[in-house]
Amino acid sequence: MIWESLGSVVLGLALSWVALRQLSGRLPARRTVFATGALGALFGAYLTHSVLGPGHVPATLIGAVLIAAVTLSLLLRPRSRRLGRSAAA
Repeated sequence: MIWESLGSVVLGLALSWVALRQLSGRLPARRTVFATGALGALFGAYLTHSVLGPGHVPATLIGAVLIAAVTLSLLLRPRSRRLGRSAAA
């Protein structure tokens, strides 16, 4: 269980790093993104491990990454719109 937890936190931090590299203008502060990714992955590992039970390490890590991606997506801000465009009538 400890290796699943550590692995999921590392995967959550890696996913956060990728999100910051790709979407830096649409995300809040780096500390918030890294904390959300790590905690989301840890919660995902806990949830998946609770549902599947022990012995399903790859599935637990996949569940951790999926939950981390969902929690990181909640931090995204909408794209800013250009002010100079007129609306179609």
